[in-house]
Amino acid sequence: MATESVKHGSSGHSSGHSSGQAASTRRSRHEPTPRRKRHVGRPILAGALALGLGTSGFAYAKATNIIGADAAAFVVGSGVVAQTDELARATTVDTTYRAAASVSRNERRTAIAATGLRTAKELEAKKKQEAAKQAELARQAAEEAERERERQRAIDNAQNDPKSAARVLMVDQGWTSDSQYNCLVNLWTGESGWRWSAENPSSGAYGIPQSLPARKMSQFGADYRTNPITQIKWGLWYIKMSYGNPCNAWSTWQARSPHWY
Repeated sequence: MATESVKHGSSGHSSGHSSGQAASTRRSRHEPTPRRKRHVGRPILAGALALGLGTSGFAYAKATNIIGADAAAFVVGSGVVAQTDELARATTVDTTYRAAASVSRNERRTAIAATGLRTAKELEAKKKQEAAKQAELARQAAEEAERERERQRAIDNAQNDPKSAARVLMVDQGWTSDSQYNCLVNLWTGESGWRWSAENPSSGAYGIPQSLPARKMSQFGADYRTNPITQIKWGLWYIKMSYGNPCNAWSTWQARSPHWY
């Protein structure tokens, strides 16, 4: 009986162990293998270390009276402040540039729209044309001013050079050609030799154009007996009213004997 009990116990132990192994084997065959968990210890450790260092530094500064008890009074390093200021300045410059560029573009669009043109190229071309036009007008104005100065100089010097004074005064009558001027020079050379005080002893004709009587010239100035300009103005007016131009008067003068016009 004892032997059987031992055998039974041994058999029972062995059976139990085998049954456990079989159960373990069955679980390993049917259950999925558990996944390995990711290790997040390092980032957490690094963050904790940084936090700890920051806290320790703050505590040290607080303990040594570098900063006050109020955390808001903690002073930022000068390097950080300088970097922040530089970033702010760069942002301001960039914003200003962008705003200026936007205004410039808007002004160009407005100018194009105001002129009714379609493109900036057309606007630039029109500006160049306008500039050329203004330059030409300025050149013409300068030439006109110079002619006026020459005219005044000739008039002021009429006593010494009545021919030059007559040349500039002919323009007022519309006579600008050399041929008309030459006819006038020939005509009054034959009449008076261009002397403002010349007087015909027989007829009383007087002055450069030999007005008869002399007082006819008074309609252009009371100084007709001494001022060659007054005489020339009257003589040119008379030629235009009677003959149309100096060359017609010169031809008539030549055709008459004795000569007169």
